[in-house]
Amino acid sequence: MNAPDKPLTEPRLTSLSHGGGCGCKIAPGVLSEILKGTTNMPIPPQLLVGIETADDAAVYQLNDEQALIATTDFFMPIVDDPYEFGRIAATNAISDVYAMGGTPIMALALVGMPINVLSTATIGRVLEGGNAVCRAAGIPIAGGHTIDSVEAIYGLVALGLVHPKRVKRNADARVGDRLVLGKPLGVGVLSAALKKEQLSAAGYAQMIASTTRLNTPGPELAALPGVHALTDVTGFGLAGHALEVARGARATVVIDWARVPLLAGVRELASQGMVTGASGRNWAGYGADIGLPAGFAPEDQALLTDPQTSGGLLVSCDAGSVDAVIAVFRRHGFDAVADIGEISASAPGAKRLQVR
Repeated sequence: MNAPDKPLTEPRLTSLSHGGGCGCKIAPGVLSEILKGTTNMPIPPQLLVGIETADDAAVYQLNDEQALIATTDFFMPIVDDPYEFGRIAATNAISDVYAMGGTPIMALALVGMPINVLSTATIGRVLEGGNAVCRAAGIPIAGGHTIDSVEAIYGLVALGLVHPKRVKRNADARVGDRLVLGKPLGVGVLSAALKKEQLSAAGYAQMIASTTRLNTPGPELAALPGVHALTDVTGFGLAGHALEVARGARATVVIDWARVPLLAGVRELASQGMVTGASGRNWAGYGADIGLPAGFAPEDQALLTDPQTSGGLLVSCDAGSVDAVIAVFRRHGFDAVADIGEISASAPGAKRLQVR
């Protein structure tokens, strides 16, 4: 017999969302149009990082020793298991604190659920998943807000602290820097295969493992003198977030595609059409700024723009610090970490991102 609060049947969580995970993001070109009038706001001197470079979080200096990191992230289900959905969404939200070089201190939950469709037990499992990740990060969920929503939505407001001199923006890369990526690409491809019921058990397991791994190397990376810029790769894909780095540095990012780590099997899935709509929207939004080598395969282009939910940290550091950066990642269990490219001076008329 069903519990009183549980409908006789419940739909798959992913069937309730028009786009899952960070694939829900508004396309980059549309977002730029929406935000173009918001840069005229007054900026207090204590606001060390705002919206000017599309960075991962806002940073507000409190005193000589502390700056507050504030960010929020939420989305619709990327998986059907409510507990794992909660874990993924929470991990993704907290990542932005790590990407600024900070240490998380607490979170607030953002919950929108179709209460006439999902049981309180299912909704409770989403929240339990988020709680589990916050416990792993050593922080409490100190409050939040809930609404009755047409689509299932979950995420966090995440707050953290960082020394003002250790804030790592996405805009401070330097010509001559190397680029290091902490996690392999392909989460969007796996999510597309899952939604089409074409994902193997092994593929699902690696998807969960990647999206629920907290980007804990962030503060340790920020403490390295040779690390100049830091961001995380999420909904705009590797290409989109690398372009943000390139624009901030007024330089060209060069990616050695053969060195970019990929989740097992994703290239084959992409070649079978298992790609998200967000991948195409990403390319439409910024593809004109990218130079591709002759014969670059369509599946590789899809992976270059693949939206990563709870993706890896992207580090810009001087060449002499690459080994130290990689060692930090490996101490935290990121065995797929790779040196994938460099920051080069831009020639007149050159593309901001060049793949070779």
